[in-house]
Formats: sequence, C-alpha cells, structure tokens
Amino acid sequence: MSAGARASDGGGDLTSEYDYELPADLVAQEPLADRTAARLLVVHRATGMLEHRHVRDLPEILRPGDLVVVNETKVVPARLVGRRARTGGKWEGLFLRPADGQGGTWEILAHTRGRPDAGERILVEPADGGAPLVLTLVGRAAGGAWLVRPNDSAAPFDLLARFGRVPLPGYIRHGEAVAADRDRYQTVFARTAGSAAAPTAGLHFTPDLLAALAARGIGRAAVTLHVGLGTFRPIATERVADHPMHSEWCACPAETVAAVATTRAAGGRVVAIGTTSLRTLETAARNGVIAPWQGATDLFVTPGYPFRVVDFLLTNFHLPRTTLLVLVSALAGRDLIRRAYAEAIHQRYRLLSYGDAMLIE
Repeated sequence: MSAGARASDGGGDLTSEYDYELPADLVAQEPLADRTAARLLVVHRATGMLEHRHVRDLPEILRPGDLVVVNETKVVPARLVGRRARTGGKWEGLFLRPADGQGGTWEILAHTRGRPDAGERILVEPADGGAPLVLTLVGRAAGGAWLVRPNDSAAPFDLLARFGRVPLPGYIRHGEAVAADRDRYQTVFARTAGSAAAPTAGLHFTPDLLAALAARGIGRAAVTLHVGLGTFRPIATERVADHPMHSEWCACPAETVAAVATTRAAGGRVVAIGTTSLRTLETAARNGVIAPWQGATDLFVTPGYPFRVVDFLLTNFHLPRTTLLVLVSALAGRDLIRRAYAEAIHQRYRLLSYGDAMLIE
C-alpha cells in the first residue's frame, strides 16, 4: 500500500455529513496564559460517555507504560507583508518552500491588487526598520504559486526570521499576529523548521506537563510532519472520496518505531498528539507494520480506515467540512463525534487552533 492509499470503505460518505454550525464567538482569538488549563473533552469510545477534564489531567488519565507521540515540526514565520516597488500597492505573500532546493528561488503564494508581471520587485520591510528584503518575481510555479528570488543569499529560514511574520490562520484576528504569537503559536518541543501552521494539539504542553507524564511512567517519542496550508482547505466535493488530498512531508525515525514496539509489547497504548502525529505514524505503517519512514504522504484517513498504530488521539476541535474532521470521525465514529462537538459547543468550549482539546480514547 502506498503512502497515499485511502484504505477505507468510507468512500460513499457525503461531505455534508461532516458539517456543523460553528459559533463565531467560540473561536479562540488568544491562547490561555497556562497552556495546560485548556479544557479537555474525553471521548470514551467503548461506552460513548463524554467526560469533562483539563489537559493538566493527562498524567492521571493515561497509564504508566503508555506512549505519547508528538510532532516536533517548527512553525516558520512564513507570512510576508510588503509593497510593489513599481506601484507602491500593498502585497502579501506566504513562503511555501525553496523552489530549487537551495533557497536561491522561493515558491510563495501571493496576494495583491492588479496583475503583477515577471520582473517586478517586491519590498518587504523587516520588523526592526532596517533595509527591506527585495523579492523579484521570476515566474509562475505549478498550481499558480509565484517563484521569487530574494536579493539576499542568506538561508531562507534565516531571512524569514528577520522579515517574516507568524502565519496565523485567518480565523484568529484575521491572520494578524502580535509579538506574543512567536512563542505561543509554537510547541515547546518544536525542533525542525518547515510548517506553515502549528500542530495545534501540541500547543497545550509545557515542560512541567511533560515532566509529570515522565514521572508517571508515560513515555514520549517524536515524529515530524510539516503542516501545509491544505490542512485548512474545506472539502469542496459532494463526496468525501472525491476530495484531492493534500500532500505533506513527514518522518518517523527508527527510535520512534522501536518505542512503539516496546510499548505494544508491554501492553501500553500509543497516544498520538494531534492529527499530524497520527497521520505520520499511520503512514509509517502503510505496509501493515510500522517501519521507519521519510517522505511525502497524502494519506487520507476516512471511516473504515484500519488503524495500525494509534490507540488514542489528543486533538483540538476542527473546522467543519475538513479532512481533519473526517479523520477524527474515522477514529471515534461519526455519531459520537457529532455528539461530542454538540456537547463542546453547548458547554462553550473554546474552538480551533488556540482553543480547547479532545481526547479520543
């Protein structure tokens, strides 16, 4: 089975089955001062019971011998705000990747009034008020993104650290980040730069919570999945199976594979921290048994998917009509997820990226 296989019998599902009314006033606009104070809706699959806890309760909810698997990706300050040198008009871009593998040319999504031409220059001001970064539009990439060439030969992530802004999703302050977001829209275990969005379930963890889990005898392992913009894209097709699933780069190292095997052999459970960790672990088990993996995945987890690695999932609440909502429904069942979301809304949980969490166990 390839990393893109759907391995599912849920192909007949209608996208409308994954819709719900999202109250705008429940979309969290700011993170909590204490990450672990987030509310936690525990979804008990065996009984259908819903339990209200807090993220700080995880050490007592889980058992000694369990293994939590986190995503160590690091969010890149990929949002660029500047102006067109020729017209002075406002320009916004989002760094996607080095187009040539070296960083001399970037692939970006861009938005501006009018129709820019190849050869135009964009001036991006740094936060410290120094000289601007000059981006020259080279041409179009596949899919409509722009290819641009910076006038500075520094590594892309070094330039983004100076000139970029935190790429908050549009439902948080219309995407306008503040200084505090540099830390708060980043997990405490972020290591490898590459994400255009945070793996939001991981935002609830602190060093103290990680220490409490370790003291309880709960193991920790890591994977990496660089979150792309496709994670926010709604399903536009009538049937879920017709949706073109986005691709993201991920890696599951040998030490994580070994940790999973040791945990399973001792009777422990594998707890994915976020849908990105789940997607990486299940990609690594695409041939039936988990093995080290590195590369692109377009695995689409839909109802009927045979989960091979993940037992529990800690996840935030997701937008309607998205592949993430389909994924959690595949794990817990559509009816139970509908009931859980209705309960969370009734109890006024804080929703989406800076919001509260759910533990499917």
